[in-house]
Amino acid sequence: MAIPDHARANFQTLLRAARDGNLALLECADAVTSAPRYVICAVGRDGADFTMTPFGHLADADPYDAYLPPLEPPATSPST
Repeated sequence: MAIPDHARANFQTLLRAARDGNLALLECADAVTSAPRYVICAVGRDGADFTMTPFGHLADADPYDAYLPPLEPPATSPST
């Protein structure tokens, strides 16, 4: 499974923000449930104002329970 270009670009932006010290952790409310979420944001400037670009939220529980490893591609049989 290939990682899409937009995800790679967002990851590079996140790395750049981390390298430059422009990351913030904000407490926000989930748009559907209103539960609190702790959101990782890149911080930018727009004149005297700050802009926060959300990239994702921290896992509420054990993140190992939330994800599965990528699937292995099916083995190909040699052609005869």
